[in-house]
Amino acid sequence: MEDILAGCLVGDEHCREWLYRSFYGYVMGVVIRYHKDNEANEELVNDSFIKIFRHLHSFNYTGPSDELPKLFRGWIARIASRTVIDFLRIDKNRFQSEEISDLHITGVQATVMEKMNAEEILRMLDQLPELQKVIFNMFEIEGFKHEEIAAHLNIPVKHSRVYLSRAKERLRSIYQEYNHRERT
Repeated sequence: MEDILAGCLVGDEHCREWLYRSFYGYVMGVVIRYHKDNEANEELVNDSFIKIFRHLHSFNYTGPSDELPKLFRGWIARIASRTVIDFLRIDKNRFQSEEISDLHITGVQATVMEKMNAEEILRMLDQLPELQKVIFNMFEIEGFKHEEIAAHLNIPVKHSRVYLSRAKERLRSIYQEYNHRERT
């Protein structure tokens, strides 16, 4: 992996192609968590790889080589998620479709989705309104803080918290419906 990254840094096309092919599915998975449109997702994946190659020099790792792939995946996931978020932010109409009428934040219990497979969870996430889905992904999956989410999406911090709370409530409701169907 170190040789591949070094080759990419000097512009070796074979190394770049290997990196693209090796991580394409992973980057697409990150993009799909945020956005449903398959045609746009291809473009978002390609935009992510352009940024990955453009900023590869800023990926610095000096630890054990067996941890390199895991850390590199985290680095490219952050680039991919920010690429999608930037894309969604440009289309602000998506975010204005849901009004915040109540800033009351309810308590949230621990998630019960641990037993489900990834495909089932993605189907549930796809049922969330766009902004709730984005904030849920950023907070719960990518590890962003509410302050970072608010800055990226250009919304108040308290709105990020409300949207996350609503996303969790909606997911809980969707899960209960799913669980009820599975038992009957």
